[in-house]
Amino acid sequence: MGSWLLLAGAIVAEVIGTSLLKESEGFTRALPTVVSLLAYGVAFFCLSLAIRHIDLGLAYAIWSGVGTALIVLIAWVVFDQSLDWAALGGVGLIVLGVVVINAFSDIGP
Repeated sequence: MGSWLLLAGAIVAEVIGTSLLKESEGFTRALPTVVSLLAYGVAFFCLSLAIRHIDLGLAYAIWSGVGTALIVLIAWVVFDQSLDWAALGGVGLIVLGVVVINAFSDIGP
């Protein structure tokens, strides 16, 4: 259970770090830059602990897939970026891929 919470923490930290990249304006604004870099540090630290007990392939698939879906959602809601059907379909395929790996692959839990 603790490893899954660490993975969730890694996802949240990575999403925060990535979201703040936009606000850092190419690392020219100090506060968003520092928080972004700290968030990435927390993300990698939590991920490194999570993969002690979760298979690397599964953990990375979940981390990257859920992170991608959340970033797309944040870009749409917070940064007013448009999403077309191709973008939505692509994100759906990413999420479906994570579900398939988790449910049917030997690397799943």
